[in-house]
Amino acid sequence: MAIETGDILFGRDGGIATVTLNRPQALNALTLGMYRAFDPKLREWATDPSVQAVLVQGAGDRAFCAGGDVRAVYEAGRGLSPDRSLTSVFFHEEYELIQRLHRFPKPYIAVIDGITMGGGAGISVNGAYRVATERTMFAMPETGIGLFPDVGATRFLDRCPGRIGRYLGLTGARLGPADALYCGFATHYVPREQVPVLIQALAAAPTQIEAVLARFHTDPGEAPLAALRPAIDRCFGGDSVEAILDALDAEGSEWAAKTRAGVMTKSPTSLKITLHQLIVGAGFDVEAALKLEYRMTQHSMAAHDFFEGVRALLVDKDQKPQWQPATLAEISDAMVQSFFAPLGDRELRF
Repeated sequence: MAIETGDILFGRDGGIATVTLNRPQALNALTLGMYRAFDPKLREWATDPSVQAVLVQGAGDRAFCAGGDVRAVYEAGRGLSPDRSLTSVFFHEEYELIQRLHRFPKPYIAVIDGITMGGGAGISVNGAYRVATERTMFAMPETGIGLFPDVGATRFLDRCPGRIGRYLGLTGARLGPADALYCGFATHYVPREQVPVLIQALAAAPTQIEAVLARFHTDPGEAPLAALRPAIDRCFGGDSVEAILDALDAEGSEWAAKTRAGVMTKSPTSLKITLHQLIVGAGFDVEAALKLEYRMTQHSMAAHDFFEGVRALLVDKDQKPQWQPATLAEISDAMVQSFFAPLGDRELRF
């Protein structure tokens, strides 16, 4: 039973508090208003003894959540909307919510049916349980819009097997359900037609969440990434983007050639800062990851490529971003380090 209307719906199903992201026409992309509605609910449910668990899902047939509303951030940064502060406030409040759900004291279950990217990963992978379906498509595609994998990805990409986290962060590769389980982005696999029955079972036994999820979990089949892992480990083990590109060139396979060509379309700055992020962030907890990423967002808001990437992909849709700098060779170590510089009194704190 939903008790509110609008872009995000809250309800109760027995001892389960439910959240429905309700912007199917926008692939349930998260707005600042949705974060501001969600956060106080999480605070309330944490201490409400009648709430045993929280379940979040997306409306419609296409997406759990395709990410955060980067178009609104773009418009704020370009002076096209009245609230210029959105370039800082959006990320600040988004990351605060992610930290809260990661530390939520009760079971938190996300049904990642359909497209799950960026901010959608933020409000699912950082929670306790993530249920994939045959329609799950997971990706962290931020290097293609001049940004970097955020929403805690410093932590969750580095927890992937071998060098797969670097591969996913740099390429934005799309994963199906078996790969999502292999990487740890999903904890369970349930066929889509069984999801309503699963939710009923969870509501009927809200103190036995883990047992119910285990009962419904089935095998999604072999993970394609498992077979690719030796090649990924060989190619993405280098400590520079140039070394990774050279290794892909030397690998000589069709996969390596296609992967290398894809990497070359990304923002050179994004590639450099993403690799550095994943190297320095190894072993970070979620708070350290989000603090690092917040610094990076604020320096990105003062740079060129995020605005150019969003323009090319989402605004003009010409798919022809003009990155500046245009090549890896133009980006110095000092330029990379500038994205990690402290923000003084503007730092994200928990």
